[in-house]
Amino acid sequence: MTFFVPSSRRVLFLSDDPTLIDRQLAGDDLDGDAAAIPLRHDISTDEITPASICYYFDETLGEFAYTGLRAGERFPVRRGAVRAGGFIASVAGRRRGKGSSREQSPYAEWAAGIRVVIAHSFERIYRENCQHLGILTSTDFSLIPRLQAGEPIPLAEFTLGEGPIARGVIEAGGLYPYNVERLAGRAHVPPPDPTPRPLTLVERILARHWVADAATGTVGVQAVRPGDQGFVRCDLRFSHEYVTPMAAMLFASLVGRDAPIADPESVLFFRDHLTFLADAMSADQVEAGVLDVALALESTQRSFAAAKGITLYGEQPRRPGSAASAGSVAICHSKILEDHALPGDLIVGSDSHTPHAGAIGCVAFGIGTTAVCNSWITRDVRVEVPPSCLVIVEGIPPANVTAKDLMLELLRHPLVSSGGAIGMALEYTGAAVSAWSIDERATLTNMAAEVGAYTAIVAPDAATVDYLVARRGLDRAMATARIAGLAADPGAEYAHVMTIDATTMRPMVALPGDPGHGRPVDALGDVAIDIAYAGSCTGGKREDMDMYARVFRTALDAGHAVAPGVRCYVQCGSQDVYAYCRSRGYDALFAAVGAELIAPSCGACINAGPGVSRRRDEVTVSAINRNFPGRSGPGQLYLASPYTVAASAIAGRIVAWEPDLAPARREPDDLHEALDAR
Repeated sequence: MTFFVPSSRRVLFLSDDPTLIDRQLAGDDLDGDAAAIPLRHDISTDEITPASICYYFDETLGEFAYTGLRAGERFPVRRGAVRAGGFIASVAGRRRGKGSSREQSPYAEWAAGIRVVIAHSFERIYRENCQHLGILTSTDFSLIPRLQAGEPIPLAEFTLGEGPIARGVIEAGGLYPYNVERLAGRAHVPPPDPTPRPLTLVERILARHWVADAATGTVGVQAVRPGDQGFVRCDLRFSHEYVTPMAAMLFASLVGRDAPIADPESVLFFRDHLTFLADAMSADQVEAGVLDVALALESTQRSFAAAKGITLYGEQPRRPGSAASAGSVAICHSKILEDHALPGDLIVGSDSHTPHAGAIGCVAFGIGTTAVCNSWITRDVRVEVPPSCLVIVEGIPPANVTAKDLMLELLRHPLVSSGGAIGMALEYTGAAVSAWSIDERATLTNMAAEVGAYTAIVAPDAATVDYLVARRGLDRAMATARIAGLAADPGAEYAHVMTIDATTMRPMVALPGDPGHGRPVDALGDVAIDIAYAGSCTGGKREDMDMYARVFRTALDAGHAVAPGVRCYVQCGSQDVYAYCRSRGYDALFAAVGAELIAPSCGACINAGPGVSRRRDEVTVSAINRNFPGRSGPGQLYLASPYTVAASAIAGRIVAWEPDLAPARREPDDLHEALDAR
C-alpha cells in the first residue's frame, strides 16, 4: 500500500477572517475543526495568483501563493509568507479554484510547499490541474486532524470515488508519468460501454473523438455515458503567452528541447493577453523590472513557435508615427470562432473561455498547462464525460435584454450559485437562442466558465450555416453537410433542465466581487461610475459593437456624449472586428461621443490595458465576463451588457438602455454623412 507521508504538520485555513490568517502566518496553528472556522468560499485563481504574478513560470510563483486572497476587507497574505510558514496543506470552502484555467495557481501552491488541498467542492479545471501536478485533492475534512498529527495517509483515501483515469494519474504522481504508461500499453483505460443509448450533442461529439486504442490510433466509439473517463483526439489545440512558456519549459524537461510536436498544423499560439501591458503598468512596477519579466513571455513563445513550426498570431506592429499599441491579431478564442472552428470539432485551449466556439456546435473546453504540454505529445486530452444540463430560453426578450443579461441571470440561479452546475455541459436551446445571432450565442457558451461548467454548446442550425457562408466563406452545401447529425437524440438524458422565460427578463448587472452577484439594473440604486469599459472576448464581437453604436448614435442625436469625468473605452476582440468598426463608421461615432476605440487585446479584462482602475474607490461598469477581486484593478467592478455599459457611459451612472425613450436610430450607411454634418 502506498502512503502520503506529511513532511509538515501545518495546515493553512483560508478564512474569511483576516485575523485568523494573520495568526497562522505568524506561527499559530488552528484547531482542526473546520466547522468552527469561517472558510472563504468561491476562491478564484485570480486570488491564488493575481494576473501580474503569472508573468513568472517557474518556482518563483511559490513566493506569491494566495497574495490576491481577500479576507474580509483585507489582503492578508504577503509575498513569501506561505512558503516561509511551512504549510503542507490548505483548506477552503465551496468552489475552490473558480475562474481562470491558469495552472500557475496550483503550481504556486506546490512551489510554496502545499501538497494537499481540501475544500467542500472544486472547480473542474483547477482540480485536474492539481492532479496533473501531483497535488492531492480531497473533500474529506476528516483528513485535517490526521495531517496535523503527521499521520501517514493511504493514497487510496485520495483516490476514493475517482474514476480509473483520475486514479491512475494520482497514483502515477501526475499526468505525464501516467501518459508514459498509457502509450506503452501498461496503463489500462477501460473502454466505454458500447451499448447504444440516446446521446446528447456533447456526448455524440465526444464519442466521435474518443481514443479507442492509443497504441493503434483508433478513434471513435458507439456511445459514452456521464462519468466515463478516457482520452479524446483534438481537432485544434491552442494556447496563449500566459501558458505557452510554462508548457514549453515542461515539454523540454519531459521529452527534450528538440522533440517534435505531434501534428503541429493543428496547434495555434496567440499573443493576446499582454499587448497593452506597457500602457497599463505603473512606473514602480516598470522600475522593479516586472515589465521585463512579462515581455519574456512573448519572446519565449515566439522562439518556441518558430522552433516547432507552430502558427503564431502575434502582436501587431505599431503604426508609423504612432506610440499606441496596435494590439493583437485577436483574442485567442475569438479567432478560433472567426477562422478555425467547425461544427462537430473538438477543441481545447489554455483559456477558460475556450467554450466560446460552442456557439457553432463544437465541444470546446479549457485545459491547464500540463494538459496543454501533454497534448503536444499525444494530440489527445483527458476527459470525463460530463452530465448535461439543458437550458431552455423560451420567448423573445425585450429589445434591451441581451445574451449577457441572460448569463447574469443564470449565474444567480440557485443551481449555479450553489455549485450544482460545476463540471456540467450546458446545452442552450429555445426560441430566444434560435433568434440570437452566432455572436450572441458565443456570449452564452463563453460564460460557461463563470458557471463552472465543463463546456457549453448550441446545436448548429440555419443561422450557423449562414454564418459559415457569410463570415467564413464556406460553400453553402459544404456548410450544410457539416451540421448534419449534430443534434441530441430524442430521449437523451439531462441531469437538469432549466427553463427561463425571456419575455420577463430585465437588464442585469453583477455587483463587485463575483459574476454571480446579479440583480436587475432597476433594483440597483444610484451608482456613479468613473470608467465604462466596452470590450473583451465577451463584449468585443461585431454585434457588441453594433450595440454600443446604437446607444451612442442615439445619444448624439439627442445632443449627449460620454458624461464628464467618465473614461470610456471600446476594445475589439479581433482585428476583424476592428476593421468592421471602421467600415461602419463606428470609429468616427465613438470618437464623436467621447469614447476611445482601442486595438484588440484582452487588456483590462486581465488587468493589463486601458480601462483598469487605479484606486479602490474607482467604479467601473464593464462588458467583460468576470469581476473577481483585483481582476481589472483595485476598484469596484460591475458587470453588465453592452447596452447597459454604453448607456451608463452617457448617464455617468449605471443605467439600462431604454430604446423606447430614444429617438429613432439612423441607418449605418448614413453615419459618416451625419457625423460630417455635425
